[in-house]
Amino acid sequence: MKVLLTRPQGRNQQMSDALDKLSVDHLLCPLIDITPSNTPPHASFFSADKLIFISANAVQCAAHYLHNIFPQDCDYFAVGEATQMALAEYQISSQCAPSSQQDSEGLLSLLSLQDVKRQTITIVRGEGGRETLAQILSERGANINYWQVYQRGLPTLNTKRACQQWQEFGIDTIVLTSGEALDNLMELVPKELFAWLRSCHIIVPSLRVQEHACSQGFHRVTNANGANTQTVLRALKL
Repeated sequence: MKVLLTRPQGRNQQMSDALDKLSVDHLLCPLIDITPSNTPPHASFFSADKLIFISANAVQCAAHYLHNIFPQDCDYFAVGEATQMALAEYQISSQCAPSSQQDSEGLLSLLSLQDVKRQTITIVRGEGGRETLAQILSERGANINYWQVYQRGLPTLNTKRACQQWQEFGIDTIVLTSGEALDNLMELVPKELFAWLRSCHIIVPSLRVQEHACSQGFHRVTNANGANTQTVLRALKL
C-alpha cells in the first residue's frame, strides 16, 4: 500500500506521523487551498445559543479572526472528531456527530439539536457548501446564520509532474476528506490518466462522498465515516 494524503496545507501531519510509525509509504499533496475570508461574523454570533463548526479549518480561521477568544455562554457542536479536537485546542468542549456518521446528518441526529425552536444558531464554515444542516434546523424552528470564514480553491500545482510522481511512487490509495477534494482531484488529473486513477483505492469521509465517488467511476471506495486519523486508519485496515 502506498498512500496519497490530500488535506489542505498543514493538515496532513498527524496522519503522516501515524503512517510513518506503521512504516506505510506515503506522499503529501494538498488538493484544496484554504484562504481565510476575514469576513466579520453576524452580530448574533456573540449571543448565539449554539455554534456549529463544520471543519477544523473553520475553527482555525475563526480563532485567527477572534484572536483566540471564543464566546463562552453557548453550546458548541462539531461535525466530526477532527473538528472537535480543533476546538479542544482552544479549551472549548463540544458535542460531536456520532462516530458511525460524522457528517451533517449525523450531527442532526443528536438529541440536543432536536428541540431548537426560537434558538439562534450560527454555522461556521467555508464559503459555499451544503445547506442540509441549516435547512433542517430551520424547519425545527431555529434562527440560522452563517459565518463563512474561508474560501476553498484549487492549489497551485504542476499537474503533469505531480501525477507522474504519484505513478512513479506507486500510489494505489488516495485519502480524500471532502467532496471538494474529490472534485479537485478529478479536475487536476488529465483524462488520459483516469483509468489509472479509477484503479486506486479511494478513502472518503461520508456516505455522500462515497456515492459521489462511485458516480465518478471509482470502483474501490471505502467510507471511513469520518475524517480524523483513527477513522482513516481503520478504513485502511491499519
